[in-house]
Amino acid sequence: MSDTPTPAAPSGKRQGRARTRLLDAAARRFYADGVTATGIDTITAEAGVAKMSLYNNFSSKADLVMAYLDARHEEWLGLYRRRLEEAGGGRGGVLAVFDAYADHAAFAYEHGFRGCGLLNAAAELPAGHEGRDVVRRHKEEVETLLAGHVGELLPDRPEEARALAEHLSFLLEGAMARAGLEGAGTRLEHARTMAANLLDRL
Repeated sequence: MSDTPTPAAPSGKRQGRARTRLLDAAARRFYADGVTATGIDTITAEAGVAKMSLYNNFSSKADLVMAYLDARHEEWLGLYRRRLEEAGGGRGGVLAVFDAYADHAAFAYEHGFRGCGLLNAAAELPAGHEGRDVVRRHKEEVETLLAGHVGELLPDRPEEARALAEHLSFLLEGAMARAGLEGAGTRLEHARTMAANLLDRL
């Protein structure tokens, strides 16, 4: 056996791993327990890192919350893009949005499904907080995606397409809220069926 010590990982790689572990821990705790109720000590303990590691990667808990919101947005976009690869045309694109929300609900959560993590966090943030802007932009992007897909189905009726996209967005968000209260994705399945029926009547 060699007595040569194993070289230490470059500090950048160590920092990258610590950042990932902290974000993963924050995602679990913020979703399960809420942003306000989750302290720095809880996050660092769950991540298995020293408190200094958190401050080496995030300037504050508020900075970590913002990174969490951005990560949730990217996570949903990843689910949507995977679904979109299997979809065909405008109808398939709309249903891919609903399926991405259902995929989110199907994750294994420590205390069960609690609805949209972004909206849950926004509900805890004060009016004017930049985190609420992140959540608002996410929801606007979802509606814009729906509008684009509906627009493929109604290329000569842009106003009707925008109105239907808003309708579908409200249907989706309402189903997500009820699913979160009930702890299961059944309402999202129903909402998808309703959306498909609406599209079939165009």
